[in-house]
Amino acid sequence: MLLLVAALVPVLGAWNNLVVHRLPGRPGSYVVANVAATAVLLAAARAAGLSWAELGFDRRRLAAGARWGGACVAVVAAGYGTALAVPVLRPLLGDARAADLDGGELAGQTLVRIPLGTVLWEEVAFRGVLLAALGRLLSRRGATGTSAALFGLWHVRPTLGALAANDLAGGPLARTGAVLLACLGTAAAGVLFAELRLRSGSLLAPALLHLATNSLGLLAAATVHR
Repeated sequence: MLLLVAALVPVLGAWNNLVVHRLPGRPGSYVVANVAATAVLLAAARAAGLSWAELGFDRRRLAAGARWGGACVAVVAAGYGTALAVPVLRPLLGDARAADLDGGELAGQTLVRIPLGTVLWEEVAFRGVLLAALGRLLSRRGATGTSAALFGLWHVRPTLGALAANDLAGGPLARTGAVLLACLGTAAAGVLFAELRLRSGSLLAPALLHLATNSLGLLAAATVHR
């Protein structure tokens, strides 16, 4: 298990920041590459001795995962709905990357790219394989904290891309501060996702929250720009 963790940590640290944006055929290859990486990672985890239950795929826990995740989806949807309904809050949802998406592109993002290319891959990697492998080596708190910290670092390059797309890059100091805050925020989200996974016993719970946050967030951003 130590070998799996030793290999997985640098791979995850580099994948989103150094590898995936250089893949040929991007952005079209993004989903294919991440789905393939998900399959490879699951195969490696099973070969290392992790059970389906440890990975969050216990069918007996699906109902619990749906309950926990469904409640989180309702909270996220209510939050976005409130922000859209209150004029002073609507600008907070804006994202220039959503401004020019037509209906087909928006559907592709919310129904394919985010669920398969982002949520499936990240949940299997961080709350499935990494959390389970760390759980064999560390305490629950240690496994959660380590997986969450790496999840925060995973978002360095995406944050830089978002800042540039929205003309918020600023100077080096401001940019560094924004990236640091974003990484801390996503690390905190990683703790929440991990707790959902562990408390529900199912990967479905954090996956539903992750999906709602990203897909509904994109729809809310597109609504603001329209």
